[in-house]
Amino acid sequence: MISLLTCKDFLRELNDFLDETCDPQMRQEIQRHISECPNCWVVMDTCKKTLKVYKGMEPQEVPADIQSRLMAALQKRIAAGGGKCSH
Repeated sequence: MISLLTCKDFLRELNDFLDETCDPQMRQEIQRHISECPNCWVVMDTCKKTLKVYKGMEPQEVPADIQSRLMAALQKRIAAGGGKCSH
């Protein structure tokens, strides 16, 4: 019996698929799934396009004031227990 890839399976494997590091059988299953599932196709296509844009961009320095505010907010959240993952 052939196991069918679920949307949850697709999302779990998406990173390796986009990095082209998944095994050939999984790649084939993912391609079959996205050819049959419009929602997952949109997710894959959007991620692929986002990565293409991101890779073509020049790195930008984060302004010091924004970096210090971000770090302060992160430290405050971690101190309040917000750094724990609930998944």
